[in-house]
Amino acid sequence: MITSLVARAIDGDIRAAARLMRLVDDRDPAHNEAMGLIYPRTGRAHIVGITGAPGAGKSTLTDTLIAKFRKDGKTVGVVAIDPSSPFTGGAILGDRIRMADHALDEGVFIRSIATRGHLGGLSVSAMDIAAIMDAMGKDVVIIETVGVGQDEVEIASVADTCIVVTVPGMGDDIQAIKAGILEIADIFVVNKADRDGVDRTVKDLEMMMELTARRSGWNPPVLKTIATSVAGVDELVGSINSHLEFGKGELREIKRNARLFHAAQGVIKERISAKLSYGNLSKAIADSENNPYKAVEILWNTLLR
Repeated sequence: MITSLVARAIDGDIRAAARLMRLVDDRDPAHNEAMGLIYPRTGRAHIVGITGAPGAGKSTLTDTLIAKFRKDGKTVGVVAIDPSSPFTGGAILGDRIRMADHALDEGVFIRSIATRGHLGGLSVSAMDIAAIMDAMGKDVVIIETVGVGQDEVEIASVADTCIVVTVPGMGDDIQAIKAGILEIADIFVVNKADRDGVDRTVKDLEMMMELTARRSGWNPPVLKTIATSVAGVDELVGSINSHLEFGKGELREIKRNARLFHAAQGVIKERISAKLSYGNLSKAIADSENNPYKAVEILWNTLLR
C-alpha cells in the first residue's frame, strides 16, 4: 500500500501526494517506510527558504515568486508553515488563503502545516514534505517559515538559498545581529520599500555585512521589493538563480548532506521524546535520589539498549 502510494505521488498524482503528506504530517507509523522510499529520490529541486519577522510580507513575497517562477516555466512546491491553532494543533492556513490564485495551477503544489510548538520554525514533517515535493519533480521548493523572530535560523540547515526578509522601521537590522541572521542570509530583501526609511535599512544591512566574515565567497545582495506591486521581484529571482549557479557542485552537495543530517537529527529527537514519558522521567528522578543529571544518565542508558 505505502509503496504504491509513494510511486503514485512521485509520478505526479496530486491526490496521492496530498494523502502521503497528510500521513507524514500526522506522523503515522507508516511514514517511516514512506520516507525511506522518498529520500533516495531527492536532490534535484532548488530549496529556497524564506524567513523574517512577522509582518514583513513573506507570504505576499512568496506569492509573487510563485508567479514569476511559473512564468519562467518552472514547477513550484511550497511548504507554508503556519502558527498552530491553540485548540486543534492544526495550521491556521493563512498562507494558503493568500496564495489562492495558484490553487488551480497544476504546476504548483502548496501545503500548509502547523509549527506544533516547534519554535525553530522547522519540524521534521516540514522537511519531509519538502522532500516529497522534491521527489515529485518540482523545480523549486519554497519553505516559508512562520516568522517567530530570533529563533528562526534552522532554515539555513535546510535551504540551498536562504532569503531573509525585513522591512523599514521594525528594528530588524539590530535584531539581525542578535539572531545571527547575517550569517544565514544568502539574500536580504527589504520589503515594503515604499515606506520611509528604506534606504537607511539597506545601508545599515550593507554596513553590518562588511563586518561579517564570509567563507563561501558569496556576497549577499540587499534588494528592495514591494511585493504587493511586484516591484523588485525580477531582480530577486535573478539573484536566486545566480546563487543557484554559484552553489552548484561541491557546495550544493554540502548543503544536501546538511539537510539530510538535520532531518536525521529531528527523527532522533522525535524518537527520544516519544520514550520520555512523564512516568519514566519521574521514576528516573526518584531512582537517582533527586539528581536530575543522574536521572538523565539512567534514562539515556535505558534508551540506548
